[in-house]
Amino acid sequence: MNSVIVPVYWELIEPEEDQFDFSLVEGLIKQARENNMHLIFLWFGLWKNAESFYVPHWMKRDTKTYFRACKATGEALNTISPLCEAAIEKDAHAFYHLMNFIKSVDSEENTVIVIQVENEIGLLGTDRDYSQVANEAFLNEIPEPVAKEFSVSGTWEEAFGFDAGEYFLAYYFSSAVERITQRGQNAYPLPCYANACLEQFPWNAGSYPSGGPVMKMHKMWKLMAPSLFCLAPDIYVPYVPNIMDEYSQNGNPLFIPEVRGDAVSATYALYAVGGCNAICYSPFGIEDLMKNPENIEKPPLEVMLSLNIDPSAFDLEGSAAYLAKSYSIIENIKPLYYEYRNSSHLQSFVKRNEHDFGKLLHFDKYDILVSYSPKLQYKPTSGGIILETSESEFIVIGTMINIKFLSKPGRNKKVEYLRLEEGEFQNGKWKAGRVLNGDEKMILKLKDMPSAYKIHLYEY
Repeated sequence: MNSVIVPVYWELIEPEEDQFDFSLVEGLIKQARENNMHLIFLWFGLWKNAESFYVPHWMKRDTKTYFRACKATGEALNTISPLCEAAIEKDAHAFYHLMNFIKSVDSEENTVIVIQVENEIGLLGTDRDYSQVANEAFLNEIPEPVAKEFSVSGTWEEAFGFDAGEYFLAYYFSSAVERITQRGQNAYPLPCYANACLEQFPWNAGSYPSGGPVMKMHKMWKLMAPSLFCLAPDIYVPYVPNIMDEYSQNGNPLFIPEVRGDAVSATYALYAVGGCNAICYSPFGIEDLMKNPENIEKPPLEVMLSLNIDPSAFDLEGSAAYLAKSYSIIENIKPLYYEYRNSSHLQSFVKRNEHDFGKLLHFDKYDILVSYSPKLQYKPTSGGIILETSESEFIVIGTMINIKFLSKPGRNKKVEYLRLEEGEFQNGKWKAGRVLNGDEKMILKLKDMPSAYKIHLYEY
């Protein structure tokens, strides 16, 4: 763990219009340096969790200039419309000054390394904005870049049918984010990204924030917000590996600014790095992991259910030790990881659901059968990484798995351990512990604490 993800609130840095106070930002940078940490700032500007919580008071009160998005009924939402040019301009102006300040105090030390622009953008409770300005725009011909990229024409409804409202919003939200990002990067070109509250059951736009960078809107976001280096998932659903796979495709680096913090997160961290080349993995509220369970403040159950958050994502008992061990392994295998990633010699695996019993992996000379364990409360799930460091030498890293090495079909050979060592990596170097060449090798079983083994094989 070498970085902290922390918000910067617009209302606190521009309390009066065009009067900026960056003392809190400077304080965070100084504290990070004192603790030898990097910072990823979350810009809580116009939009946070589908609302406009953190805009300055002078903007909140002027609802005529900075108009709200509306439902089809005419009900105004607590969300400034993405079609409000005046609000977007003010956000871009503030973001420019923030980035300029960061440059002035940090361009040599590089404490701040990445910026998130807004947070979980979109509209809840409606598929699109039905304000007067939005209704007029919705009836217009779709913009030329959209028509060309999607090979469609006509109005938004003619072009996108049932999903027209969500595509319409995604166009305006991503265009606004691009404008804000470009302005900030003109001052200081730090890498920027946007994050998504995921599309999930009941699957209709507005049950999750409509218009945000969910998977089916990636094409629109990539088109209209090219200044972002990636689109990032906030993952609280039970099917975490599937989301990691999706968000690491098509040239999109896997950057996870929020993920569930329960014990399974320790296994998912291994898969994020080993299976998806993740460059960020950040369990939400990681500071809570060291608290006594009774002192942890969980989101209210009704809030989690309304947002389709799996409540078990906040069952943090025992999670700290498991996650710390995974982080230690990841840190110390970096030399091997960089040598073998994106090759057939490094393969990662993870239990995806209760009906997933294991995986058969194919290496150069041997196949490996990985069997998964049943799910247990407050324990990691099954998963890990296997590295083939030579034809007959393997490093096995993981948790809650059984491993069996197999000869290739048709070879009529048996496989045995020449040497089985438990141990750990220190600064990329293997440090052997016990040699387990006796009865212990009858079943190679990795238990709940993430662990590593070095194995030499032979055939007879």
